[in-house]
Amino acid sequence: MPVTPIDAMLQPPSDDELAGCDAIVVGAGFAGAVIAREIAERGGRKVAVIERRPHIAGNAYDHSDRQGVLIHKYGPHIYHTNSERVHTFLSRFTEWYDYQHEVLASVHGKYIPVPFNLNSIAASFPADKAAAYRDALLGSYALGSKVGILQLRRSDQELLRELAEYVYEHVFLHYTMKQWGLAPDEIDPEVTARVPVLVDTDNRYFQDRYQGMPQNGYTPLFERLLDHPNITVYLGLDAISRLHFDVQEGQAKALDFGSLPYFGTVVYTGALDELAGWRYGILPYRSLDFVYRYYQQKHVQPCGTVNFTVSESYTRTTEYTWLTGQQLDVTTVAEEYPRAFEDTQAQIPYYPILTDANKQAYQRYVDFFAPLTNFRALGRLAEYRYYNMDAIVQRALGMADELLS
Repeated sequence: MPVTPIDAMLQPPSDDELAGCDAIVVGAGFAGAVIAREIAERGGRKVAVIERRPHIAGNAYDHSDRQGVLIHKYGPHIYHTNSERVHTFLSRFTEWYDYQHEVLASVHGKYIPVPFNLNSIAASFPADKAAAYRDALLGSYALGSKVGILQLRRSDQELLRELAEYVYEHVFLHYTMKQWGLAPDEIDPEVTARVPVLVDTDNRYFQDRYQGMPQNGYTPLFERLLDHPNITVYLGLDAISRLHFDVQEGQAKALDFGSLPYFGTVVYTGALDELAGWRYGILPYRSLDFVYRYYQQKHVQPCGTVNFTVSESYTRTTEYTWLTGQQLDVTTVAEEYPRAFEDTQAQIPYYPILTDANKQAYQRYVDFFAPLTNFRALGRLAEYRYYNMDAIVQRALGMADELLS
């Protein structure tokens, strides 16, 4: 059974207790919690989950704020997936509120749907121009298709290049530079491809088969996920202070927890550069700051999220009562400010900045840990990749398959 935050901080595990576990999972977010459950339940093995924060659920952690609004402390998390396996697995631990996420961009005071779609065209241009753009898109791409904005800028049709330049300037460029601190062509296509032009009138931000929000929130989902007799959760404990390596010839050769060698499986979901003591330097990430606004009315936005693509120093605002379906006479809106990750003590690394140089820098850390056959890196920070929630659940299930095979 998961222990409470106070119990975990007052009763840290002894070296003997950890040495007696078949697996140690560092981090209680989606990556850590899912693989811990699989190892414990499907593998019948004893698992210790170590989390430095005073709560489970990682960045998906939610709680009621001072107004009783259920907010996501580390920014909005919207569930969506096309994976039957992911949806079946998570549905064991929660029922779902049928929420279909919509996003609007505020462009010079006008709201237009994002991703930019056929309705966005109609809202942005005079009728004759909008019709020309619409016909050009449908003449080149099938209804329902998604076209990357950078791809559209290279079209051999002048009308499509013209449309692409408008979208690039008014929806994509300034938002991307605020979010990443880089121009779009400096960022890995894996990231920029996430913001397509949608050749459709579907205003939903996602078109995945399964969408929604955990009926009672993410934190209760994680409570059920980690509630297994083979799992013990230790909160408020920094695993890095207990996890040690014998370094030989510039690589980690042996792994100890505390004073004892550890031969079980270690799954690490934190930042790999931090675990290695930043011996090759701090990997570049983007961090986030949130400013909360409280209102004494039901809603202040027309939908859950508004992106500010040409104005404001924040990238977006999220009104959580839209996301959760809470019926209240008050509401809470979070403004989101991206920042460079510079202070390893005070800031949280949210997004790896995927450039070729940064990937090469990360590979040095992979090579450092490569000799450890009982060590696995899993998750957005540990693998220095951008994962959606469903993708990291899928990845954790797949890694569990490998470990248990």
